[in-house]
Amino acid sequence: MGDSRRHSPAPPAFLSRLLGGRGTTLLARSPSAPGFWRSPVRGVRFTAVLGLVLLAGITVLFVTGLLSYAAYNPDLNPVNDKTPDKGLLGFYLFAWPTGPRWLYRLTQGLHVTLGIVLVPVLPAKLWSVVPKLFALPPARSAGHALERISLLLLVGGALFEFVTGLLNIQLEYVFPGSFYPLHFYGAWVFFAAFLAHAVLRAPQAVRVLRSGGLSGKVPDDPLESPAPSPPTLSRRGALAMVGAGSLVLLITSAGRSFDGPLRRIAALTPHGAAEPGSGPNGFQINKTAAAVGLTTADTGEGWWLTVSGPAGDLRFTREQLMAMDLHSAALPIACVEGWSTSDQWWRGVRLTDLAARAGYPDRPPGVLVESLQRSGPFRRAALRDNQVRDPRSLLALQVNGEDLTPDHGYPARIVVPAAPGVLNTKWVSRLTFGEL
Repeated sequence: MGDSRRHSPAPPAFLSRLLGGRGTTLLARSPSAPGFWRSPVRGVRFTAVLGLVLLAGITVLFVTGLLSYAAYNPDLNPVNDKTPDKGLLGFYLFAWPTGPRWLYRLTQGLHVTLGIVLVPVLPAKLWSVVPKLFALPPARSAGHALERISLLLLVGGALFEFVTGLLNIQLEYVFPGSFYPLHFYGAWVFFAAFLAHAVLRAPQAVRVLRSGGLSGKVPDDPLESPAPSPPTLSRRGALAMVGAGSLVLLITSAGRSFDGPLRRIAALTPHGAAEPGSGPNGFQINKTAAAVGLTTADTGEGWWLTVSGPAGDLRFTREQLMAMDLHSAALPIACVEGWSTSDQWWRGVRLTDLAARAGYPDRPPGVLVESLQRSGPFRRAALRDNQVRDPRSLLALQVNGEDLTPDHGYPARIVVPAAPGVLNTKWVSRLTFGEL
């Protein structure tokens, strides 16, 4: 183990004087004393492995998170933009494509599933470096002080992002404010601290692992205990436990993005079992008609669709819409919470045909979609012109050969390829075509 004296610096004199004659004894028993932390598992090699896993995983999370945000077309103000005053942080925005049709299903499913899988890795990494969080003095220099501040932002940001993300998956909005701006700005704060930490530490982690594997000794290892307890688990065993935890979470959550047996075993994700019965409309949903306060009086015979544009306000009953040229498209539904369905066969009126009736026969612009839903962040949503012009974009009236049920948006809903579920607006009451 080497000379343990190098691990046990004397307590700062001013603290000893402050605490009196027993200051040295008390400090030796405090979390700031190296001998306080006795696990034989801790060491820079163990931490390096976890750090490199998080480096790869969180980078993917950040990129897929940016893609998810771009998929909402948040620069279509003020309807889709849930992060006001984002300034330069919105530099990456671009027209979200409509193909391949499963694009958002892939990117958001990866984002949410990977976030869940990394849950055991994050606390393990924090546990592995906890002695450094209590090290004294708090700052040895200005540079060291900045490093400690960045660690606070890193740890706090990581916990904030993971907790709010997990709560959003479960539709538990117990945090203050809207999830969208909180998670967006929190992600930038966290990733800035994470990037700074990675630049400083990743090269060292790689060198450490190259120098002798996981179980080798590192001279002057700052995380190794000077008086370790008897080992009950090796470092490889500890990593195996973390990996097993991640594997269990993968098995019990990834099924939300697939059909068949995998969906049925997605026990930790409520949407994996939230399928409303069987039959053509028997695929999962996020909100029911009852949950948003809609009844048959809202969606029954008195309903009509208003289509607005240069031609004025045009009204269509459902029977009139059913009498138009109807087209079919096989498209999935994918939501920000990470769940998705397989392709469903939707049938309805193309948005381009409705735009032509509104006064745009050639190159239709974007459209503002309004729902009968009385509350909620996306009862009004905007679609770009490229989304309107895609021939698979429909005002859907039927799915899988039958009329929509109220929970799936009867009497009419929007379906657009590769778009987040909230932009596939249900219970549509008005379409306003024009430049957004």
